[in-house]
Amino acid sequence: MKRSPATVLPVLTSLCALGASLLLPAAALAAPPAAPAVAMDGVLVDASHMTLYTFDQDSAGSGKSNCSGPCATNWPPLLAPAGASAQGDWTLVMRDDGATQWAYMGRPLYHWAKDQKPGDRTGDGVKGVWHLAKP
Repeated sequence: MKRSPATVLPVLTSLCALGASLLLPAAALAAPPAAPAVAMDGVLVDASHMTLYTFDQDSAGSGKSNCSGPCATNWPPLLAPAGASAQGDWTLVMRDDGATQWAYMGRPLYHWAKDQKPGDRTGDGVKGVWHLAKP
């Protein structure tokens, strides 16, 4: 059965419009933001695979870090980039200096200045208040 262009064109136009309406917005296709840290060998590590720690003086869920000044020199916080937002178990803590720090399960995360290479865990147990961050 042969159809005239006058009858085929409206059908094609309708099909194209339907197809366009079914396409997802580009934002829906974007990959979800990467977690600020990952689990490796039973502990959390940053993107460079440096070990992360928690501090007993921080109260989980308080939204605050109790490590600033000289403490933060020895225990640099895992800083969040501008525009970062909480995602799942990852939340943000506002530091006294105005920087934003990542927290996992409400606990702010830190590096240890004496860890020199990925896999070092020399900060675990320091002064009885620093511990490996565990997933």
